[in-house]
Amino acid sequence: MPDVVQPTNVDPSLVDFAVVGDWMESQGLETGPFTDVATIGGGTQNVLLRFTRGGREFVLRRPPRHLRAKSNEVLRRESRLLAALNDTAVPAPGLIAACTDETVLGGAVFYLMEPIEGFSPAVGLPDLHASDASIRHGMGLSAAAALAQLGNIDYEAIGLGDYGRPDGFLERQVPRWLSELESYSRNDGYPGPDIPGVDKVAAWLEQHRPAQWTPGILHGDCHLANMMFRYDGPELAALVDWEMSTIGDPLLDLGWLLATWPDGSELNALVGALSTAGGLATPAELIAHYGEHSDRDLGAVSWYTVLACFKLGIVLEGTHARACAGKAPKPVGDLLHSMTVRLFEKAAALLE
Repeated sequence: MPDVVQPTNVDPSLVDFAVVGDWMESQGLETGPFTDVATIGGGTQNVLLRFTRGGREFVLRRPPRHLRAKSNEVLRRESRLLAALNDTAVPAPGLIAACTDETVLGGAVFYLMEPIEGFSPAVGLPDLHASDASIRHGMGLSAAAALAQLGNIDYEAIGLGDYGRPDGFLERQVPRWLSELESYSRNDGYPGPDIPGVDKVAAWLEQHRPAQWTPGILHGDCHLANMMFRYDGPELAALVDWEMSTIGDPLLDLGWLLATWPDGSELNALVGALSTAGGLATPAELIAHYGEHSDRDLGAVSWYTVLACFKLGIVLEGTHARACAGKAPKPVGDLLHSMTVRLFEKAAALLE
């Protein structure tokens, strides 16, 4: 094979295409020059590159340049999950092949997946969606149906029996995330969490925790910015960014969708153009549509929504803490802190 030419728009220390080309050949994948190489943007810190080789399009995903302690393990898990979902009806990126050996690409694992023909509503809306409120209404219903579909999967039957620790999953949530919040005090300059209602919400969650539930696959971060929709209608093209996936209670995904649903507040920043355009399904419609595609008991949906507000609020506060320490941009930290406060306001309203 002739030497692979490194695309001029990609730093070889990040993705060395000669290495990727050799590895692809070892996997029996398409050969030849790499063409149409482009960076894919989005809300993730991971690197996404789209390219064509041998007449086939690929998307390469690897961790960020500056690896965190668990960056490689997170992508190993993600690639394993996507492989397991390949033969299901769940809308997810199609995994082509994964390199789980970090020594191949200079310290980072990576995988190849099929390109997703769709758009992120956080970036903008095609003319069809921008001009038709009925299509925008259907987008939320399609998202709810997909989450129900994911929760219906027999995770053991597709080889994910050891993917998470469902025993005690709900019992671990409040102490786990209170501990996370407490850890932020290690950031110099962070004055501590100024989040009204944390203790009250935590106590309510512990007192009202559902006694019975059925384990399933949990996406873990399923707001609209982590979804891509088809160009020709309201249907969901794919759930993306599975980094927080595990085996847990799938109703937390529904709660997460409800917690982050545009409400005219700072949370609208999660989905940008779609929230501005309006015409979306109501939370009650989302719940009802989920129920049409699932036999799970939805009597405690408010509890899952409160837990989602609690958990996501604490996650976002972590960036605020890092911003106070000069480790993240201050405007970003300030915005995410305002989202945290709004999430706890939403949770407090649901306690009633």
